[in-house]
Amino acid sequence: MSRPTGKQSTLKEFRALNPRPGAVVDAGFAACAFLDPDDVVQVKYEMVRRVRVDKVPVVQAAAAFGFCRQSFYAIAAALDAGGPAALVPGKPGPKGPRKLTEEVMAFVERLRSGDAALRSDQLARAVEREFGITVHPRSVEKALARRREPRSAEVPDHR
Repeated sequence: MSRPTGKQSTLKEFRALNPRPGAVVDAGFAACAFLDPDDVVQVKYEMVRRVRVDKVPVVQAAAAFGFCRQSFYAIAAALDAGGPAALVPGKPGPKGPRKLTEEVMAFVERLRSGDAALRSDQLARAVEREFGITVHPRSVEKALARRREPRSAEVPDHR
């Protein structure tokens, strides 16, 4: 396996490195040095452009860019909703707390309302006793801080 170029390293750092550049068989990518199959954002954008501007059928374009038809529609919707920046793959992994559910946090807040001096390690142990799940005290602190942050919907209207 070859060593990544500077551009590939940068693309990887920003999660924009195409994991399957060899699947891009579109003739435009082969003919133009500007088009880079390693750049997944460019690949996705060009696939949508090829369908919308060049009137290539969705199934044909998706296959030429290494995607399936369903992926084309998801990519096109993301592009329409958020522009090219929406084509950058999101961070992998969980998108929020899995253990500190609404039910668990309601329990934690009930404990704190009864005794505001409870520390996060004490709260974490109480959660383990009550729900049988192990949580890190720092996770409890972060979850409590998130719940205290004002939400945009709660911002008062100053008329």
